[in-house]
Amino acid sequence: MASFRFFIAISLVSLILISTLTPSISKTAKNDDVELDDDEDLRFLEETEGKKDAAPSHSHYKEEDGGDDEYPDLDDEDFGNYHDFDDSDSDPYKEPEVDDKDVVVLKEGNFSDFIEKNKFVMVEFYAPWCGHCQALAPEYAAAATELKGEEVVLAKVDATEENELAQEYDVQGFPTVYFFVDGKHKPYPGARNKEAIVTWIKKKIGPGISNITTIDEAERILTSESKVALGYLNSLVGPESEEIAAASRLQDDVSFYQTVNPDVAKLFHLDPQVKRPALVLVKKEAEKISYFDGQFVKTAISEFVFSNKLPLITIFTRESAPSIFESDIKKQILMFAASNISEKYLPSFQEAAKSFKGKLIFVYVQVDNEDFGRPVADYFGVSGDGPKLLAYTGNDDARKFVFDGELTLDKIKAFGEDFLENRLKPFYKSDPIPETNDGDVKVVVGNNFDEIVLDESKDVLLEIYAPWCGHCQALELTYNKLAKHLRGIDSLVIAKMDGTTNEHPRAKSDGFPTILFFPAGNKSFDPITVDTDRTVVAFYKFLKKHASIPFKLQKPVSAPKAEAASTPEAKGEESKESDKSSNGGLKDEL
Repeated sequence: MASFRFFIAISLVSLILISTLTPSISKTAKNDDVELDDDEDLRFLEETEGKKDAAPSHSHYKEEDGGDDEYPDLDDEDFGNYHDFDDSDSDPYKEPEVDDKDVVVLKEGNFSDFIEKNKFVMVEFYAPWCGHCQALAPEYAAAATELKGEEVVLAKVDATEENELAQEYDVQGFPTVYFFVDGKHKPYPGARNKEAIVTWIKKKIGPGISNITTIDEAERILTSESKVALGYLNSLVGPESEEIAAASRLQDDVSFYQTVNPDVAKLFHLDPQVKRPALVLVKKEAEKISYFDGQFVKTAISEFVFSNKLPLITIFTRESAPSIFESDIKKQILMFAASNISEKYLPSFQEAAKSFKGKLIFVYVQVDNEDFGRPVADYFGVSGDGPKLLAYTGNDDARKFVFDGELTLDKIKAFGEDFLENRLKPFYKSDPIPETNDGDVKVVVGNNFDEIVLDESKDVLLEIYAPWCGHCQALELTYNKLAKHLRGIDSLVIAKMDGTTNEHPRAKSDGFPTILFFPAGNKSFDPITVDTDRTVVAFYKFLKKHASIPFKLQKPVSAPKAEAASTPEAKGEESKESDKSSNGGLKDEL
């Protein structure tokens, strides 16, 4: 009997130990499963995408600030990329005939020696198919010819042929223009036309200011140059000359001259008897003459030239685009109007511009110009013949503000003042909200962005695309497959937004496609830019790593293979059964 009681006691202790250890063993096994999560079997994802489905993750080169698949933010890019508005139908691969006999061709074999032997060298890295390079070519060649004989050489490198050289100098887009001084290079920041290039280079290699001593010289300069600053001094050497020379180096796109000749001063619309030193800015614009009335020091002179060098109204064209978007004045007022009605509104627009010199750029966009005006109007969401007035903050944050009212002088000026004082409400483009949005990839527009993307309970992957973008089209199949695999995960949203017709302050794109991830519970922070291979597996791994809400993907149950599957009928039944399993009979992937 005692032995029986001992046996019962031993049995109970054993049961207790087993029941205690079992959860631990189970927990350990579960932990092992979690650790395996990083090495989970993703072959079923890879099987659904062939090599041709994977979109390229990056394109090494692009046309500078844009290209076919870049979007501002114009890159800029936003409206900062004015190249995006070039709808030229010319063959992009046909190099135009340009007389560039004075442009030196550099290759990897002679590049280093040439740079070493020449103190000043400007080098353009270009691609033959690049439309912006083609537009620059005649201007660059003309600048090279005009500067022939100076202590500078203009050269070019075909980056498509000289790949290693282009990579060495970090060429990311076309054209890329560098200026070398004693072998050290810096980007050329000026406009892409002959006059700007010549003026900029002369200031870099010379004293920054030239003397005018004769009437013939003065007439030649006034005829050939569009913006000229003239100092009428007591002496061509000394403190006055030094101040104007110092100011000239701060304004690269204006030519500075000095004279002591009363006849020359008169030709520049200065009274020969005026108290010296005096300064005048002469332009080939509606406002031709601007007189300086400040203290004759470099800072005041530079500020005067900066405020007055632009025309009161800049008409948007290929040639004028750099002066708009590369200006130190970022904020713009744009008037959109067809040419047949613009005459009624331009006088008030121009008069208002006088009150904002040096603060705002006033731009007229001719909406019936199909080459540039219409693409710019489409970008801003402006339809019809106008007139329409918008304020734009420029490349940095690309906010737009719509004027509502009659275009009178007083109202335009009040709009400009409100713009400068940040009293206006920004406008964002949006397509209509879809009536149904039940697809695997959710459609986001400007007006439902907050509801879908900024939902704090969801992890959201958002693709910002353009319908015409080749990379976006290549990505579509992969993106759709990803969404199909993840459609059963309630905490995760796969979405897309047409970046050409929709805007939101939280959806900043540097080009197309831009893919952003907005983690759940962290929507007040900037989204994560997705920089990974564009495959289903790569996207899935990114989401597993960054999602705030953990999830597990379920994969279809593979139907067991049978001998009968060798017949066509059996194969058909197997296919149906597999489809059924994909949609219904799912099991945990692990």
